[in-house]
Amino acid sequence: MGKRKFSGLEVLLIVLFALMTVAAITLITLFIIQAPGDDSISAAFDPQCPNISLAERVDCFPDAGASKLRCKQRGCCWRPLDERNVPWCFFPTNHGYTAESLEQPNANEMKARLKRMSSPSLFGADIEELEFHAEMQSSNRLRFKIYDPHRQRFEVPHEHVRSLARDRSTPISDTLEMTNEPFGLTVRRKGNKKVLFDTTFAPLVFADQYLQLSAKLPSHNIYGLGEHVHRQYLHNMDWKTWPIFTRDAFPNGGTHNLYGHYPFFLCLEDESGKSFGVFLMNSNAMEVTLQPAPAVTYRTIGGILDFYILFGDTPEQVVQEFLTLIGRPVIPPYWALGFQISRWDYGSLSEVKKTVERNRAVGLPYDIQYTDIDYMEDKKDFTYDKTKFTDLPQFADYLHEKGQRYILILDPAIATSKRTGNASYESYDRGTKKNAWVMDALGNTPLLGEVWPGETVFPDYTSPNCIDWWVDEYERFSREIKHDALWIDMNEVANFKKGSIEGCADNKLNYPPYTPKILDEMMYSKTLCMDAKQTWGDHYDVHSLYGYSMVLATEKALQRVFGENRTLMLTRSSFPGVGKYSGHWLGDNAANWNDIKWAIPGMLEFGLFGVPYIGADICGFFDDSSEELCRRWMQVGAFYPFSRNHNAQGYKPQDPAAYGADSALVASSKHYLKIRYTLLPYLYTLFYKAHTTGETVVRPVMHEFYSDSNTWNVDRQFLWGKHLLITPVLDPGADRVLAYIPDAVWYGYETMERLTDRKTTMEMYLPADKLGLHIRGGAILPTQRPDVTTTYSRRSPMGLIVALDDNQRAAGELFWDDGDSRETVKNGRYLHYQFSADDGVLTMRVTHSGYTDPNNLTMENITVLGVPNPPVSVSVTHENSTAALPSSSITYDAAKEVLFLQSLSLTLGETYSVQWELVLADYQRFDCHPEEHGDEAKCKARGCIWEPSIVERVPWCFYPKDYGYTVAATTETASGMTVDITRNRKYRSSGRPDSPDVDTLRVDIRYHSVDMLQFKIRDPATDRYEVPVPLSVPVTPETNESRRLYKVVVTQKPFGIQVIRKSTGTKIWDSTVPGFTFSDMFIQVSTRLSSDYVYGFGESEHPTYKHNLDYHTWGMFSKDQPPGYKMNCYGVHPFYMGLESTADAHGVLLLNSNAMDVTFQPTPALTYRTVGGILDFYVVMGPTPEMVVQEYTALIGRPVLPAYWSLGFQLCRYGYANDQEIADLYSDMVAAGIPYDVQYADIDYMDRQLDFVLDPEFKNLPALVTRMKGEGMRFIFILDPAISGNETSYYPAFERGTAADVFIKWPKEISDNIVWGKVWPDKPGVVVNESLDWDSQVELYRAYTAFPDFFRSSTAAWWRQEIHDFYTKITEFDGIWIDMNEPASFVHGTVGGNCLGNPLLDFPPYMPALESKQLGLAHKTMCMNSEQILSDGKKVRHYDVHSLYGWSHTKPTYDALLNVTRRRGIVVTRSTYPSSGKWAGHWLGDNAASWDQLYKSIIGMMEFSLFGISYTGADICGFFGEAEYEMCVRWMQLGAFYPYSRNHNGKGNRRQDPVAWDPSFAEASRDVLNIRYTLLPYLYTLMFEAHTKGSTVVRPLLHEFVNDNTTWDIYKQFLWGPALLVTPTLDQGATSVVAYVPNARWYDFHTAKDVGVRGKFLSMPAPLNHINLHIRGGYIIPWQKPENSTHFSRKNPLGLTVALSDSGTAQGSLFWDDGEGIDTVENKKHLLTSFSAATNTLRSQVVHSGLAAADRLILGVVKIWGAGSVQITEVILTDATHTAHPLIPQHNLDTQELIVTAESLAVFVDEPFNITWKTGA
Repeated sequence: MGKRKFSGLEVLLIVLFALMTVAAITLITLFIIQAPGDDSISAAFDPQCPNISLAERVDCFPDAGASKLRCKQRGCCWRPLDERNVPWCFFPTNHGYTAESLEQPNANEMKARLKRMSSPSLFGADIEELEFHAEMQSSNRLRFKIYDPHRQRFEVPHEHVRSLARDRSTPISDTLEMTNEPFGLTVRRKGNKKVLFDTTFAPLVFADQYLQLSAKLPSHNIYGLGEHVHRQYLHNMDWKTWPIFTRDAFPNGGTHNLYGHYPFFLCLEDESGKSFGVFLMNSNAMEVTLQPAPAVTYRTIGGILDFYILFGDTPEQVVQEFLTLIGRPVIPPYWALGFQISRWDYGSLSEVKKTVERNRAVGLPYDIQYTDIDYMEDKKDFTYDKTKFTDLPQFADYLHEKGQRYILILDPAIATSKRTGNASYESYDRGTKKNAWVMDALGNTPLLGEVWPGETVFPDYTSPNCIDWWVDEYERFSREIKHDALWIDMNEVANFKKGSIEGCADNKLNYPPYTPKILDEMMYSKTLCMDAKQTWGDHYDVHSLYGYSMVLATEKALQRVFGENRTLMLTRSSFPGVGKYSGHWLGDNAANWNDIKWAIPGMLEFGLFGVPYIGADICGFFDDSSEELCRRWMQVGAFYPFSRNHNAQGYKPQDPAAYGADSALVASSKHYLKIRYTLLPYLYTLFYKAHTTGETVVRPVMHEFYSDSNTWNVDRQFLWGKHLLITPVLDPGADRVLAYIPDAVWYGYETMERLTDRKTTMEMYLPADKLGLHIRGGAILPTQRPDVTTTYSRRSPMGLIVALDDNQRAAGELFWDDGDSRETVKNGRYLHYQFSADDGVLTMRVTHSGYTDPNNLTMENITVLGVPNPPVSVSVTHENSTAALPSSSITYDAAKEVLFLQSLSLTLGETYSVQWELVLADYQRFDCHPEEHGDEAKCKARGCIWEPSIVERVPWCFYPKDYGYTVAATTETASGMTVDITRNRKYRSSGRPDSPDVDTLRVDIRYHSVDMLQFKIRDPATDRYEVPVPLSVPVTPETNESRRLYKVVVTQKPFGIQVIRKSTGTKIWDSTVPGFTFSDMFIQVSTRLSSDYVYGFGESEHPTYKHNLDYHTWGMFSKDQPPGYKMNCYGVHPFYMGLESTADAHGVLLLNSNAMDVTFQPTPALTYRTVGGILDFYVVMGPTPEMVVQEYTALIGRPVLPAYWSLGFQLCRYGYANDQEIADLYSDMVAAGIPYDVQYADIDYMDRQLDFVLDPEFKNLPALVTRMKGEGMRFIFILDPAISGNETSYYPAFERGTAADVFIKWPKEISDNIVWGKVWPDKPGVVVNESLDWDSQVELYRAYTAFPDFFRSSTAAWWRQEIHDFYTKITEFDGIWIDMNEPASFVHGTVGGNCLGNPLLDFPPYMPALESKQLGLAHKTMCMNSEQILSDGKKVRHYDVHSLYGWSHTKPTYDALLNVTRRRGIVVTRSTYPSSGKWAGHWLGDNAASWDQLYKSIIGMMEFSLFGISYTGADICGFFGEAEYEMCVRWMQLGAFYPYSRNHNGKGNRRQDPVAWDPSFAEASRDVLNIRYTLLPYLYTLMFEAHTKGSTVVRPLLHEFVNDNTTWDIYKQFLWGPALLVTPTLDQGATSVVAYVPNARWYDFHTAKDVGVRGKFLSMPAPLNHINLHIRGGYIIPWQKPENSTHFSRKNPLGLTVALSDSGTAQGSLFWDDGEGIDTVENKKHLLTSFSAATNTLRSQVVHSGLAAADRLILGVVKIWGAGSVQITEVILTDATHTAHPLIPQHNLDTQELIVTAESLAVFVDEPFNITWKTGA
């Protein structure tokens, strides 16, 4: 066959087909083998694909077209599933980078060089070498950054974000760990080491246009990322990918990107509330994938990876940290919180005015009217339509006439076309001349697009030229059209063309290798070409910063136009940091029920993002809104921070009045807008908190109730701040809502009723006109009477809503300024109130007063929710005046438990206190049957009420309200009043037949001074026992009422006394409560307390310094009882200090020495019960805690000034076998070089424990004492009061005592015999078998002992003689230790146990809560009927004076010591009573060697500071039990800061002195005691100030920082005076200690460095050889170089440590004398010098100079801390002769410590001198 010939057409088709086939094969081949990287790498690479869980797979093929082949070509793992969400292609474990050359320049910084591992590329252009840099910028902020070290890549030029000075106390290693291969990071929480952000499970990818990082997270509780529509606030972690790239798009519920760019999320870790935030500072297009691991993956296509991890203990703290980073929000002007109306296309100004008028006509609260772009001429910026909006220049004035405001809109895009009439568009022309526009890819031609006015150019707001142009145009326009604020829109930036009118070039910027899943998946869709040029860079990099840069430019324009007025900006596009200047609305939503719901998560997210001025378009922008939808939306929208009704062109009007003046919508809108306007002061204060601290305004319920997992997904409700819960209706046709009620007290705002539900979901009935609105218990909300605009409402009276919580407390605050000026916070032009309510007292304290409102505003009404009972009275205190409110101003709703206080007229800007007294409630009950085994019959027999209570510990038997006494007659004088009162005989007696009631009493009230008063309640018909302790009462009373700090009110029925602090109105004593009882052997009185903060009462072991008021009773009766919980110990101190809620303090002493107890109850209240005497109360008014002690010691006597040597370290032991043991110990201590001043002998030195008799085993003790004293040591011996009466040979102490009749006997009418006891002395000739039980030993071996009656002057003379003989005939000594003087006896009552006389004295009708109270008062002491005789000859029963025995023993001992030694010395006594401190110190008794005793010793010392006994301390390492090594080391460290520092332990236990352990122990002891000895001049000066002023030595932190109520609860730290903070380590095994650093500058004692922390708890390192000590800035500490004893250290030059304050100042003083002379202060034989430092000069001023020449000191080393970081080059000392001496400065720039030495100059400290230092700058 012949060949077929093809036609030309056929040939052509064949050729084309062949070409197409070749092309297709080529494309298919390329598609199959496509790999951007080297094919050889793909072929050689073996991906490591272990069994990675599905939830942890990280997608290696985020783009389209994944296949097994293409996956393998990327070097990834391929495992398909039947689940499309889970990646089929995922990363292996051998992709990524390795970390090399790791550096750590300092503890807070980490650097590394990263090398890419050999592996295929995803999208090409991988960067082979990267730099990693991390820094701990603060304790709560970690930053890490990964970037190209060889080429500068784009980084966000943020206006606010700055690095912080690194927190050197937080090493980065505590938080960040690095894995080297493959490179990964693990971020942990410092405290619990929980992993928060772990990138090690997936590789880092870093290519030129593709950067990826994944991290595992600790929980699924992820919030944030934006801007999108998130249908729930809590993210769905099921493989959701969210693109982030600013875009003009509709917020219709899809997953696409919207207007803002927010790569920030918050993660709530668990129920603890601990949370963290992650912020990626990157503005390029990106996407974030959330997966179930839980984990997050970031994919961004440019820039660098710049992460900030922010740590917080709560979600709120994380937000605060984030806003500290990006900038805290602006406070909007007050009027901007009003309601606002807007729409797009009113059509004309007349239509706008119709809208305004109809809404005015219905009385709608309404502040702002907008116009959208329709006001413009052809939609051109900076123009207006002179036809339809002719009168627009006057429109603002029209609104202002009614107190309203006008806001208009501007878009960024500028038209290129001419104006109407072919006039030039000058704004465009001027911008062109300024080169103000975004340029095309070549950078020389403006990029053209199209927006509303047609063809446009786009301002480049990153260009200074453009900013100048924009500011100028806006200023020109503002002169033409007056307005009040600016709304900027379309700034994503929006463009109706794709890229430009000419399209976009085909390059890697417009078409990157990977495009995140943004809307349309095209980079330039509805915006500009990515290769367009801006000053900051390619539009590719800065696109999402367009709105941000426009905001910055607009802020400058607003400042230019509005000057000092704050004005308002509203932007659609945003980036982290815009909230510093602008608000935001949630964009172009629609009128549907979805969008009303989704607005709440949107607002909550912008709260996280730092834009609290946020809201959605109320009633929807697009579409017509139904009446129901709009009504419900107006209800919830009334609680949007930005509350604006706005809708779009072409839809029905939806402003409220458009629905009809009588519509339900108008009524409902007015109702809730009036509530909004009422609460605007609260909302405004929330914005102040946001501005100053970063707190959220609209707040997720989870932020407040994070411990309740039910709140984690609540997003159909929200809070305003902490306290207002909004529950809207968000579904059509619904009138019931399932609402979650968090775990708190809640009150209906409208009903004022308390909800019964909490921590549960309840069905809330919300009919058509209602939404749920609830106030949280504990809130105080400031309010103002509403009006139709804020202009008018700001002129109206204000008020408060007080919502009491479970504890009847509440708190709140108010910020107030002129509402319109800029920088009022920064400039202090504002008013700030702190409100608190506690137990019926509302305190309204002005904390900042920088603004006076011109409207003379007042607080008019106060509403108190949750008041359980009607008030008896209400009073208002202002300054020094308290006035009762008239009944016409008080209304109580019993059904709702609401108290209304009206017509108050309290001036805004003044401090007030409002107090309401309530009738009985459970906590108002006062116990009528404190004894055990009460029942209804016994209760009613006492005339009391029996009513069981479900409240734990509340008494079931309680007094009726009129139980007590009533006033019969009152006589008032200028100096006090006398009141006669009679018992209400309606009731039976107290129910104790053996204790008859006293029916008529006299009350004497005396105004002793401005700060002290006394009230005494006694029986005028009977001479009852009164305490014979002399007090220093002023001779002349204070008769000038205006000078007194207090006023006294006596109530009639029942009788009661109220002591009121005039400055605050606080009742510090209020005994107007039922139950006052005065019978022969039972007296009871109760008082309400001013707060829960009460300190004191003793002596007993208290587990905390602040008393627990939950029905705890403490007995007081002196007893030989080692410290233990609820056990009355050695001394009696019926004194307490109370702190008031205002931080004022007062003290109360009951001068009564009978057995007693005190009961606290949560009312708060206190009940005293005593078994005899009278009631004699003294009240001191402070008002500071330190002044309370000063006033109290002025009353009872100032503390003794101890000898200087007694401040040295001391050693003692019960159980020395002989004097050689003491000698060996002394030698070992000297050899070890451990500072040591005093050695003791316990009763071992006595022969058979007989006072004044030396045991043969201690025959060499006198010689040893002489030798030790010759070497600078001192010796103290012990004396017990009990004297043996069983001696067979002459015993002078007993014989002479008997002759002088000094021993306590029975009353003569019963017997003339001594009341015998048994104590330590043994009978003569016995050999004690210590294996027998104790009672047997007492019975067989102990001698009869007699107890001296130290009240008698004859006893004092006998005692002095015995001590004199011992000193002169046996051994000298320097101090005396008196023990067992409660008085203690080893038999109960007397030998044989038969107490003669009235048995009621030993077993009174009421037995206080005492240890072993069932055994009676005579347990372990004398019979109560024993007779004692006062110095005036008056006979008293031991029953009355028992607790005074140690007090009576102390002064004769002190007098004898001074008389015998002719030196001051020291007396240490075990039993004390108020004023014992005048003569003696005290140790805290026979404690135990246990860890808890360390912190309890601090409590004990602080209490004895209150009691006026400065020289105090505990037995270091414990008396009873075996001391353990670590505990003893820690106790030696703590004990080195006891004023009385003695190591003492008991018989039978191993030694525990410093040389009894090992060299390390000795070294630790030596080191800490060297610190003590260094500081002894400071301690001695404090002792002088205590002796002369009554100041405390060991000082609670609250005494110095009482305005910081954190300090009110601190008892494991203490101060020496005002300046040395001691933070001991008190827990076994601890290597760090969490300490509170009060709000001051503090220097580390060991390093001299400023710790840089204040007002916070801080974890401090505490190795075993270290105690944390800090010196307070502003103080000067005198010191000396330490030596082995004070004998030598006192000879050293005086050093000074000058710790400068923030202002560079400091002050201090030095007291100095011979150290042991008697009355050196009174006789002026001392030196007192004051020091001050200011303006680089230290000055000394000699206050008094009376030193002997031998005691003069020269100046040595001066250390100046905080001297600065500029080198000091010159220091000059000018002496008393005005001679200038140059000193050589040693200035450490790191620690900022300056040291100079003046020793060689021999400058005497008792002469004035100056030291001046200068820098070389």
